[in-house]
Amino acid sequence: MHLKNETILREFILLGLSSDPKTQVALFIVFTLMYTIILIGNFLIIVLVLTDANLQTPMYFFLCNLSFLDLGYSTSTLPRTLKDLLSINKVISYGECVAQMYTGLSLGESECVLLVVMAYDRYVAICYPLHYTTIMSKKVCIRLAVGTWMCGFFLSAPVVALAFNIDTCGHNVINHFACEVTEVLSLGCENIIVVEFIIFIVSIIILLTPVIFIVISYIYIIQNILKIASSSGRRKVFSTCGSHMMVVAIFYGTTMASYMKPRSSSLPGTDKVIAIFYAIVTPMLNPMIYTLRNNDVKAAFVKLIKK
Repeated sequence: MHLKNETILREFILLGLSSDPKTQVALFIVFTLMYTIILIGNFLIIVLVLTDANLQTPMYFFLCNLSFLDLGYSTSTLPRTLKDLLSINKVISYGECVAQMYTGLSLGESECVLLVVMAYDRYVAICYPLHYTTIMSKKVCIRLAVGTWMCGFFLSAPVVALAFNIDTCGHNVINHFACEVTEVLSLGCENIIVVEFIIFIVSIIILLTPVIFIVISYIYIIQNILKIASSSGRRKVFSTCGSHMMVVAIFYGTTMASYMKPRSSSLPGTDKVIAIFYAIVTPMLNPMIYTLRNNDVKAAFVKLIKK
């Protein structure tokens, strides 16, 4: 870190989503409701997977991990955002900004890898059903889960280090509701083309590479689904895989729109709206997508209610 930054930048100012008091109150109410849904929905999935014997399978094990990630991911941003919506002073300390970026980025990258693992799980289950329990053993699932979390926390470290190693010349006003990589980079007063290029390459590796693997997996999955003789069997498999594809489309679509585009092409306020989708909307929708389209989860929920 440059000495100049160390001595001048002790805090940042987050401009947030709006400067209008009435709009801020309205957003506070909406986001509080969304955060409540995120907490209840994801926590419920975790409880169901841990307590119901019928959900003790690799697919639901990874779904449980997804809920943990969504809880952490939204919590790394939303509580601070809610506080700022009712505050005049939107100052965030340098250390808190670093911690927020690292935590959010780490959990987001872990989710990218986890979605690939979930696609691989469906690929093995549909394309190699007779060998599924052997290939996706408990030991293998635990290793994949641990590897997923480790990838996120290791890969995000150099990105955060690069983002906070630029010379901002004392600029500390972030036009966002969170310490996003792209917004911190926009504070740079020196030529940061090299830093932006490195982060762009990392984004390709983290975002585009998993999408390619997921697409290839689902090409094989669809080919095998079409071979199923029973129409009801095809519908059941399509329903399960469709839930995963909806999650993939929403999460990767919004994240790639934010991180894989030139900074100059961004319209004012666009990045904030996109960030709301992958940081708040996606963690809220994931439990709904999996529960509303999954009979096993719905049955487990009914059983839990009757206890």
